[in-house]
Amino acid sequence: MKRLMFVVLALIASPAFAEGENAPFFTLHNAEFVVTIAFLVFVGLLIYLGVPKLMGRLLDDRATLIRNELDEARLLREEARALLASYDKKMKDVAEQSARIIATAKDEAQAAAGQAKVDLEGAITRRLAAAEEQIESAVKAAERAVRDQAISVSVAVAGEVLTKQMTADGAKASIDAAIAQVAAKLH
Repeated sequence: MKRLMFVVLALIASPAFAEGENAPFFTLHNAEFVVTIAFLVFVGLLIYLGVPKLMGRLLDDRATLIRNELDEARLLREEARALLASYDKKMKDVAEQSARIIATAKDEAQAAAGQAKVDLEGAITRRLAAAEEQIESAVKAAERAVRDQAISVSVAVAGEVLTKQMTADGAKASIDAAIAQVAAKLH
């Protein structure tokens, strides 16, 4: 049916009908008739050889290929969106983790600064106590040295005074008294 319709339409659209009603159309001397016949034979040959089916199959294959490429592109776009969402989530997680790390580091730094302050105060207190002990020890050593020096000076002065005032009988009596005192303490 399609073939018959095609032939009829080709004949109706032929330029041979444009010459007028007097000229015979169906003669081999008419160039339009020969061209129309050659065209119809060419179209018939194309239909016989299956060129329309081949063209249809090629177009269907091309449409299938384009459909497959579109489906693949759609899948790639969905994968890209999923990957982008995944990276956005990871970036958000990393930002939150960074904020937590920074907050923890600040807290630890403040705690370390507080501990260092306490340790410094303890060290200062210990050093002050050690310095005070050294000062007390130095004061006691100085007092003892002054006392020893005073005793030495007073014994020397007393020895000189006794030597000047003492007579031979007084010295003998003093020596006897010292020997008696030592003998009493030893026994």
